[in-house]
Amino acid sequence: MSKEPKKPSMIAHGIAAQNRKARFDYKILSTIEAGIVLKGVEVKSLRLGRATINEAWAGERDGELYLFNMYIPEYQGGVLSRFDTRGLRKLLVKKKERVQLFSAIGRDRNTVVPLDIHFSDKGLAKVTLGIAEGKQKADKRQAVAARDWQRDKARLLKNR
Repeated sequence: MSKEPKKPSMIAHGIAAQNRKARFDYKILSTIEAGIVLKGVEVKSLRLGRATINEAWAGERDGELYLFNMYIPEYQGGVLSRFDTRGLRKLLVKKKERVQLFSAIGRDRNTVVPLDIHFSDKGLAKVTLGIAEGKQKADKRQAVAARDWQRDKARLLKNR
């Protein structure tokens, strides 16, 4: 009896990749959901939950909104189609939202970071973008201290 390796399960809907460090490094001012243009093989790899968006950011190029430095590894399912693992991915947003994002990028200390990539109920890949302002080192220390105090306070109240 030979045991075949278990195939990883595909994500039908839900979160495929998440940037958990973004909320620590940035103060999120607002969020926008955008569609993302992907090739078929990229979608298969993304459905396996292997994408990384920790170093990704969104910006303007030729009047369009793109996601830079997002890593999607090549799909190892026997498909011969190759793609650029860190290539540009076009984001699909309404014109009003695109203008809002471009004006936010132009302001001092603001950037647009992806918070997560998820599949909608219809099976479409979506990106939650956050208009963010960079935190200073002191702000990060205060956030850590507040988080530690909340944890200690909950522990003290529980033991009471």
